[in-house]
Amino acid sequence: MPTFSASDGTILAYHVQGEGAPLVVLPGGPMQASAYLGDLGGLSDRRTLIRLDLRGTGDSALPADPATYRCDRLVDDVEALRVHLELERMDVLAHSAGGNLAMLYAARYPQRVARLVLVTVIPRALGLSVTTEDRLQAARLRKGEPWFEDAFPAFEAWLREDGDFDPAFAPFFYGRWDDVAREHDARADEQFNDAAHDVYGSAGAYDPPATRAGLTRVTAPVLVLAGELDGGPRPDLARRIADAFAHAEFAVQPGAGHYPWLDDPEWFAGRVAAFLDAHPVGPR
Repeated sequence: MPTFSASDGTILAYHVQGEGAPLVVLPGGPMQASAYLGDLGGLSDRRTLIRLDLRGTGDSALPADPATYRCDRLVDDVEALRVHLELERMDVLAHSAGGNLAMLYAARYPQRVARLVLVTVIPRALGLSVTTEDRLQAARLRKGEPWFEDAFPAFEAWLREDGDFDPAFAPFFYGRWDDVAREHDARADEQFNDAAHDVYGSAGAYDPPATRAGLTRVTAPVLVLAGELDGGPRPDLARRIADAFAHAEFAVQPGAGHYPWLDDPEWFAGRVAAFLDAHPVGPR
């Protein structure tokens, strides 16, 4: 397992899988070990995935200063990885909360991003967030599924802060509640750093006007991908991310939830690979 040293001396790990040009992958959660991303639906058959375990997660070390879990502070770790990999520019794919880290990185280092893929990202770095009604509207799309009647009341109570988190409503985060999704969800608890999760988006992490200004300098092509059934973000909110970039395209994966590479691996890997192939870049 390869490692490198962050600027403060924290030892960070990353996982290399696949063949082809390198694609740096930033996990969400926030602060979930990158193992949950797997091979991104077989995307590793077309690209060499470099999955970063953010500090304090997976195989990366705990930092001396817990304040460094904050999203804007993690930008330095992404840049340290680029330097370690000796890439002049790098392709980046980020999922969920990791998309905010990717946007902060792109705003600070626009010249270092060759191509950017943002998958089911709630764009808090842009000053946008998901509402309770967003999630409920998406949840109602699942009304015909056998688990819905038991799961929806608990989900609504949790969203309205009238109830606790209940594993019963996990199906709302997946486009298909099958054995693959059940196994994926069952492993999640052991992959999180809960203390780091609370710090990631804490006060001072985001400066939306500055980020939006920084992203105007990004000349790299960007793909924003949403899941048709995802409530966080719904496709209409995800589409607004594309507006922050000069060269962005937007796609909605049919029948997908928050983890689209699980719902239809072939569609997901094919769409991402097609985007990367359509925008060739020079030496990295």
